Amino acid sequence: MSVLRSGSPHRPARSLALVAGVLLSLLSLLLGLSGTAGAAAVRRAPEPRHPDRDWAGSQIARHEGTAAGGAPPAASLMASVEGVDVSSHNGSVSWSTLWNSGVRFAYVKATESTSYTNPSFAQQYNGSYTIGMIRGAYHFATPDTSSGAAQATYFAGHGGGWSKDGRTLPGALDMEYNPYGSTCYGLSPAGMVNWMKDWFATYKARTGRDAVLYTSTGWWKQCTGNSTAFGAVNPLWIPRYGSSVGELPAGWGFHTIWQYTSSGPTVGDHNRFNGSLDRLKALANG
Repeated sequence: MSVLRSGSPHRPARSLALVAGVLLSLLSLLLGLSGTAGAAAVRRAPEPRHPDRDWAGSQIARHEGTAAGGAPPAASLMASVEGVDVSSHNGSVSWSTLWNSGVRFAYVKATESTSYTNPSFAQQYNGSYTIGMIRGAYHFATPDTSSGAAQATYFAGHGGGWSKDGRTLPGALDMEYNPYGSTCYGLSPAGMVNWMKDWFATYKARTGRDAVLYTSTGWWKQCTGNSTAFGAVNPLWIPRYGSSVGELPAGWGFHTIWQYTSSGPTVGDHNRFNGSLDRLKALANG
């Protein structure tokens, strides 16, 4: 009879346990890699900057919808003045065509953040003035890229200035949905309000004028907590694509300009000033 060595009956069991351990380790590793790949697939890279495709209402139309063509809203019994707003996506604008259609004022995008100027700004800003319109410039805000003061300074120095010539409107601050990421640019409501206060104060110090504020009621509620901090001072330019201006953001009892349609790249977005031409001139004069 042969004599078994001590422990030899347990070798097969230990071998199986070892193999099982290796397999479990490999399985864990594979699952870990799969999870990492899955997480990487979920994390999207930030959208590249495209300031040439950002204009007053571009994100409002995307998030809140637009009226699908059709006739413009009927004029109210109160006086109003027809206007447009344009940016680089409109290219070279035929201001004579717009003038002949009854347009009497224009807002032109000048800047975005502290690095972009509209390459069509001169043709659009000077062309609207030359044809006889009252014109103004606006800044597309990106509060996650720099301070309000920095962006107001950049805007005032790159087309957003003001002169008391009776034909130049105060600059406008365009606050709307972030085209590159987080709706509210990563700011809390209080942080957003403070950013805008910084922008408006800096702009007024540079130009002597209180700027116009472009914003929608939906965005305003979400990103400022429906702040009432600006309604007493800054004229409201509100986008609402339909037959009426609808609910206003908190703090304003009336609107100054209504962007009532986003009509595409050929003639710009259409607006109505809430008052007579004399009142529009008064806004220009300050």
